[in-house]
Amino acid sequence: MTQPRAALVSLDATPWYHLVNRCVRRAFLCGTDSVSGQCYEHRRGWIADRLHQLAGVFAIDVAAYAVMSNHYHLVVRVDALRAAEWSDDEVLRRWTALFTGPLLVQRYRAGAEQLPAERAAVTKLAATYRERLADISWFMRVLNESIARQANAEDGAKGRFWEGRFRVINRTPTYLTALPGWLR
Repeated sequence: MTQPRAALVSLDATPWYHLVNRCVRRAFLCGTDSVSGQCYEHRRGWIADRLHQLAGVFAIDVAAYAVMSNHYHLVVRVDALRAAEWSDDEVLRRWTALFTGPLLVQRYRAGAEQLPAERAAVTKLAATYRERLADISWFMRVLNESIARQANAEDGAKGRFWEGRFRVINRTPTYLTALPGWLR
């Protein structure tokens, strides 16, 4: 029975997750298409480069990854405590490395004078961004969107490149506690 991601991702249970995402329409993520003969091996580098960039921005560590012909696997560790320790300035710096952000944040980052209400709004935005920088769904969204845009542009296609957002394969402690005692 399928469960919502909110039920599958619980940092209280474990910070470690095995994630999978699969391509649609028989699209190739990497490798060589035997029908057309086209090589897509360079896309493996797209994913590796983007993972490296995102690991430097998010409070999510990539422990391992594997890129297959039509899907990829990730093993990640969410470090919510690290994100909680970041100052608002650090959170805004990290977030704006990926997104432009609203004008209010841009003005704050540029050092412009702000009214107390504007500063309070920036603080509230920083709190929202802090949560997102320790969120697997946001991590996968940013990863998948950029890869899909590049692949669709290269293929001359429009629409979805991925089957869905992602799947959580297992959470280590739940898996281990489900084993009979003599197998643990």
